Amino acid sequence: MRKGYISKDKLMPWLGAIREKFPLIAPVQEDGLSLFKEVEKVEDIVLDYGITRMPPKDLFFPQTEKMFRIKNKNNMAIELETPEKITDELVLFGVHSCDLKSILALDPVFTTRFPDRYYQERRDKTYVIGLSCTKALPTCFCTAYGINPTDAEGADIHLTELGDKYLVEVATDRGERLIAEVPGVVFEDVATLEAEKEKLTQKVRGEITSVDLTGVKEVLDENFELPLWEKWAQKCLGCGICTYVCPTCHCFDINDFNRGDGVGERFRCWDSCMFSDFTRMAGGHNPRPTKKERVRNRFMHKLKYHLDRYNLVGCVGCGRCVQRCPENIDIRAIISDIKGGV
Repeated sequence: MRKGYISKDKLMPWLGAIREKFPLIAPVQEDGLSLFKEVEKVEDIVLDYGITRMPPKDLFFPQTEKMFRIKNKNNMAIELETPEKITDELVLFGVHSCDLKSILALDPVFTTRFPDRYYQERRDKTYVIGLSCTKALPTCFCTAYGINPTDAEGADIHLTELGDKYLVEVATDRGERLIAEVPGVVFEDVATLEAEKEKLTQKVRGEITSVDLTGVKEVLDENFELPLWEKWAQKCLGCGICTYVCPTCHCFDINDFNRGDGVGERFRCWDSCMFSDFTRMAGGHNPRPTKKERVRNRFMHKLKYHLDRYNLVGCVGCGRCVQRCPENIDIRAIISDIKGGV
């Protein structure tokens, strides 16, 4: 990993130079919310945000996307039109360590056993620039999953604000290509900045809620039925907000639409395992008939199933679900219940 720095007063000009060459997606403030959006002016970029309302997964796994179009040609043949191959590169800037890890957690879902062309093309064409956290929110618990708030893993380039400079870590060949395309980083000895980064890491870690996962997966490995699932299901509204704001949830539905004149289109859109019809079969049977089964499935996925399938955590401790749940269902409290044998 090559390391250097960029002065604070040079950061926005550097991002401006990037924007001149590539579409630039970055955190901005809109209607009081922090969101990842394409920026027209780099001055709109927010660097000291806590957590965005929605994660950046929409960039790779859109909430709604057209998969193909079918044309019936005079009842003689079917013509299939798929979206054009994605060829344009773009830059995603300002991703915190928890969201970097969440992208890594999504990768095996869409790129391994059943490779997804749509996800893979977007992923391959995106430069990811991470940004270290400088403070923690009360809902943050990324350290429970071994994530440091200044981790560069998952980024092509990673920035850490330290005084009047940003430490720049170039972590991948893709990052090196972007640095070569848009110069501006000074590469020289950064030992002092690295020491300051370690101090920042310890400061932010000290602000993060401590959550101990020791023994949690082992309990879930041995116990499918636990009283706590009924307890938490009684609070759940089944609204699905937890899954929509989650950076690692990836449930989707497929819908076909008849546009008339022999034209049909297939769309993929986000869905939620918290909805009653998600597992309902054509004959009416539902293997998850009540909220208890759906609540259990969600948290088993976060704490067990994703680990079983991919050897990666299914939760990154971003705290979005804790923030947005209207009934204050808190995964940290569920972890405590599991450890306590509730």
